[in-house]
Amino acid sequence: MAQLTDDCFAFSGPLLPVDELDRIIGERIAPVAGIETVHVSKARGRTLAADIVAPIDLPPFDNSAVDGYAVRFADLSAQTETELIVADRVQAGSAAANPVATGAAIRIFTGAPMPDGADTVFMQEDVRAEGGKVTVPPGLKRGANRRLAGEDIRKGSVALSAGRVLSIADTALVSALGLTEVPVRRRIRVALFSTGDELIEPGQQPLTRASLYDANRSLLAGLIEALGASVTDLGILRDDPATLAPALKEAACGHDLVLTSGGVSTGEADHVRDAVEAVGSLVFWRVAIKPGRPVAMGVIQSAAGESAAFVGLPGNPVAAFVTFVRVVRPLILRLSGANAKPLVTLPVRAAFSYRKKAGRREYVRVALKRAPDGVVEAVKHRQEGAGVLTSLTETDGLVELAEDVTSVEPGTSVGFLPYAVLTG
Repeated sequence: MAQLTDDCFAFSGPLLPVDELDRIIGERIAPVAGIETVHVSKARGRTLAADIVAPIDLPPFDNSAVDGYAVRFADLSAQTETELIVADRVQAGSAAANPVATGAAIRIFTGAPMPDGADTVFMQEDVRAEGGKVTVPPGLKRGANRRLAGEDIRKGSVALSAGRVLSIADTALVSALGLTEVPVRRRIRVALFSTGDELIEPGQQPLTRASLYDANRSLLAGLIEALGASVTDLGILRDDPATLAPALKEAACGHDLVLTSGGVSTGEADHVRDAVEAVGSLVFWRVAIKPGRPVAMGVIQSAAGESAAFVGLPGNPVAAFVTFVRVVRPLILRLSGANAKPLVTLPVRAAFSYRKKAGRREYVRVALKRAPDGVVEAVKHRQEGAGVLTSLTETDGLVELAEDVTSVEPGTSVGFLPYAVLTG
C-alpha cells in the first residue's frame, strides 16, 4: 500500500498552480514498496526497479554494417583504384577462417564479424568484382562501414536506469544483452468509481430524460492501464452521503489510489468532498486549470489502517481527461517509482483566436493541419464544452497556454501536446 501522510499534498493557497502540484507530487509522494521479476516480454510499460548493467559488449564483436568487401586500409591507394584478390566469403553467423592477407579482400555481409586484420568495408555497389578480384575506388575513410564492439554499450555500463518506464525499444535492448527477465516495481492498484444519480451503465437500460450513460469509467480505466497500473472497477456511486463515505473507506483497502469522477464541485448534491473528509483528509480541491478546476486530492484511511491517495476528478468527460493527464498521470508515475519526465510541448502555429484569464493553465483541444506554406498549424475544435467527447475524438492533442498568457491570435507560436504523449 501507499504509505501516505495526511499532509503529503498540503497546499495553503486557494487555487493550486499546476507547477506547484507537480512539485508537491515529486517531493512528497514516495514510490510504493514491492518489486517483482518479470519476463522481458511482459515488461513493457512497467517501471524498472534496478539498473540494468550490460553483461556483454553491444555489439559483442566488430562487424560489417553493410554488404560488401572487408579490406586492410593500409593496402589502399589514396589517389587511384586498388585491385585486390577476393580470398574468402563471410556471412552473418560465421567467421573468416584466416586473417585477411596483404593485397586481399574478403566478401562480407551485414552483421558478419570483421576478419582479423580488416578495418574497412566497401559497399558492394561502390566496387567492381570480376574473376576472383575486386576493384575499389579511392577516398574511403579508414574504418568506414565497420561497427566496433561495444560502440553501442560497453560491458559493465548501465544500459537502462532504475525508474525508467520500459518501452518496446527498451525491451529489445534487454533482449540484445541476452537477458530474459527484469526487476520491476509492482503495479499500482487503482480503485475507480463514477459518481452521480444521473449515470447509468451502458447497455443495461434505456436512457430516461434525466439520465446519461457513464463514459468516464471507460475513459479513465484505459488511461490508468496505459500507465501500467491495474484497475478495480467499482461501478457507479449514487449521490448519497450515507453510502459514499463507507464505499470510499472500503475502496482504500488493498489499493494505492482511489479515483472518482463527479461530485467534487460546490453544488448541493456534490457530496464526495464531505465523504472524503469523513474517512480521511481532503487537502485541496481546486487546481488552477481549465477545463477541470474542481479537482480534489487527499488521503483515505481504510478500516485496516492502510492509507490510499484519493483524487476526485470533475464529472464532465473532457475535464476528467485533462485533469487526469495533468494531475493523476504524474501521481501514478510517482507512486510507481518512475523518474519524472517533464512534458515538452512542440511548437506549432495557431490558426485560431483565444482569450483566457491570467493565473490559470488552460488546455485547448486542437487538430493539426499543414498550411499552404508548409507550416504545421493547430486548429481549435469548433466546440469548447467540457462535456463534448467529440472534441477529443476529432482532435490530435492539446495546446497548453501558460498562466501568464491572456490571448492567442492566428499566427502565434503555441505549445502542442500530442494525445500519444499524454496517454502513455
